[in-house]
Amino acid sequence: MDLDLTPRDRILAAFSPEGTSDFAAVIPYEGIYFRDRWFELSPRPWWHLHSPDIEQQLGWRRDAAQALGQDWFAVGPSMSTEDREALSIEERPEGVFCVDRRTGEERRLEEPRVSGIPDSSEPLTIQPPTLPSTVEEVDACIRPPDAGLPDRIIREGRDELARRCLQDFGAELFPISHVSSPLWTCYDRWGFEGMMLLLMDSPEVVLRACERNLEHQLVGVQVARTVGAQGIWIEECMLDMIRPDDYRTFSLPFVRRLTEAIRQAGMFSIHYFCGNPGRHWDCLLDTGADALALEEGKKGFEIPIEQVVERIGGKMCVLGNLDSIGVLQDGTDEDLESEVRRQLAAGRANGSRLVMSLGSPVTPGTPVSRVRRYCDLVHSIRI
Repeated sequence: MDLDLTPRDRILAAFSPEGTSDFAAVIPYEGIYFRDRWFELSPRPWWHLHSPDIEQQLGWRRDAAQALGQDWFAVGPSMSTEDREALSIEERPEGVFCVDRRTGEERRLEEPRVSGIPDSSEPLTIQPPTLPSTVEEVDACIRPPDAGLPDRIIREGRDELARRCLQDFGAELFPISHVSSPLWTCYDRWGFEGMMLLLMDSPEVVLRACERNLEHQLVGVQVARTVGAQGIWIEECMLDMIRPDDYRTFSLPFVRRLTEAIRQAGMFSIHYFCGNPGRHWDCLLDTGADALALEEGKKGFEIPIEQVVERIGGKMCVLGNLDSIGVLQDGTDEDLESEVRRQLAAGRANGSRLVMSLGSPVTPGTPVSRVRRYCDLVHSIRI
């Protein structure tokens, strides 16, 4: 096996049956960390985060990639060509404003704090005002997706930033996008209690919602391919609390259709199952995903990487689950190196099919220098 692979090749090799000679280092949900540690990641003006100027967007993303030294980066649709031409950022004594020259509308931008950048997207609706309770109401509430969205993204120039990132700093990195599992997406509509009750009382409603959610996620897969992604992270949370039979009925068939669509689109899938995998191992090994990612054990259960590897037996790639609080944030340098070595050794036992990662997002209290040390350790240690 050849050493000194490019970052992208490290991850591609880990997905292959032969495994990798040179382990990759990544952090999950990098956007959360960019939000929390903006001023350490780039010396550029904070408002570049909102800028319609592609060069300014490229600049801070390049800074972040170089500062961290990880092997992948997230890609997705961005502003349309029309929006980029119509919007501008103006610095004034009273603040920084985004101005829409089409309408004259002005929106004041909030400066990021060390603890986080205000999210300009719509807030997550935990308990929507209208909760569908029948199959017919689900059909009325969850409308069919826009099948033409991938073509429209190209037509509107919303793929331009992702393409430029890939041509610029991302030429050797692994581009990744994100979707959610259809059952986990139900949480956004019914909330935790509502989703759990419907599983028991109205299973046909949940199945219908999963079918409609899957349609949207499948379009999301095509959007990811359109913007140049090579891998897709499938998020699934809280489903360790349902019975294994329910998981096999309400989640597994839909995740399998999702992973198959990702494969047919020429990309790789990473199934992130957040929670205790203990009762669901048979299903987790049957999703068809190229890789499995699990959180670290700190909620009353343990997920030792060696036991994960023993279960998987080299049949798929494993993402590491280094403890983002106990080791990355609060551990000593010796603790960090010891844990990285332990996880990489487990990766070798999995046929070298491992991408070094964390079990959960990097915390706001973790400095950039610490994340860089983690990535450099993974790249320098030979097991």
